[in-house]
Amino acid sequence: MCTLTRITSASARLVVIPAATERTDAIQAFAAQETPFVEIATADGFVGRGYSYTIGTGGSAVMALLRDVMLPRLIGEDSRKIEHVWSMLRASTRSTTPGTLTALALAAVDIALWDISAQRSQQPLALAAGGHRTSTPVYDTEHGWLHIPTDELVDGMRSIADAGWTAGKVKVGKPTLAEDLERLTAVREAVGDDFTLMVDANQGFTRSEAMRRARAFEELGVAWLEEPLPADDVQGHAMLARQTSIPIAVGETLTTIGQCAEYLAGGAASVMQVDAARIGGITPWLKVAHLAEALNVSIAPHFLMELHVSLAAAVPAGTWVEHIPQLGAVTSGQVLLEHGRAHAPDFPGLGISWDLDKIEGLTVA
Repeated sequence: MCTLTRITSASARLVVIPAATERTDAIQAFAAQETPFVEIATADGFVGRGYSYTIGTGGSAVMALLRDVMLPRLIGEDSRKIEHVWSMLRASTRSTTPGTLTALALAAVDIALWDISAQRSQQPLALAAGGHRTSTPVYDTEHGWLHIPTDELVDGMRSIADAGWTAGKVKVGKPTLAEDLERLTAVREAVGDDFTLMVDANQGFTRSEAMRRARAFEELGVAWLEEPLPADDVQGHAMLARQTSIPIAVGETLTTIGQCAEYLAGGAASVMQVDAARIGGITPWLKVAHLAEALNVSIAPHFLMELHVSLAAAVPAGTWVEHIPQLGAVTSGQVLLEHGRAHAPDFPGLGISWDLDKIEGLTVA
């Protein structure tokens, strides 16, 4: 092993970032992002920074896994051997995998190692991870939360359409179908037929209700129906996919490559929304992206806009980036959005301009 590339230190802190706006969906509200933030240093002077997230609970459990189990095992490892480190850490947590908490801890480490790798090779992440393109279409979610009254929902969606955006997502799952239809119909009338309109149920429906609402949504030219059923109901999603013309989008709550493969092989996903934090990092994210490509399924990653802008651009299957800005409170730069597209950063590493003083101010553990 090259001694210069060995890991000399690894630390983690828990940073709590308030949500930039009120966020609600069919099953939950999102007030703050718990952010496990990892820093890894190497003998040749590189420092990699990685992160994952929860939407308000479980962060302390992720931190315990990092500090007690994963980070001590990194010391002395070759930072170039990302696959080896990922497999070694997963094996060290065998009793808690698969599962979201372990995946979130793995992700923070894996993303930091990719940061080091891209810095060392003097490449931006989008190039280091594949380099397929430099920008990807972006859709807005910030104006589509479930609690927003219809008139405000329409004003928000019209405002982004007027600003040159070509797509937006509306949360569904109101108590009645009539309420969902009233909101979606008003939006469609405001933005026109050329505007790409997605809807997201956040696992809120039963199989029968998902079918009932999907049939009604078809009339509105919906681009996809996201997470209509609980994430572990692969058969239900496959059944729904066969019976509606609306593409079914899933993946944000899946935590293993195998779970994603089951959805893809079973025809249960037309859009795979694999999340780099919840799947365990960039390493498994890329494997899912290439598997999706092989099966002619698109990738539209969930959340983590500041990271996914580079990953979606890196792979041929990448089709959309979701606009939910969440790192403004701890960074000094923003994702470049222009003409309905999100542009991948072009400087070495992850492309995230961390503000370490702001991070220190929001650190709670």
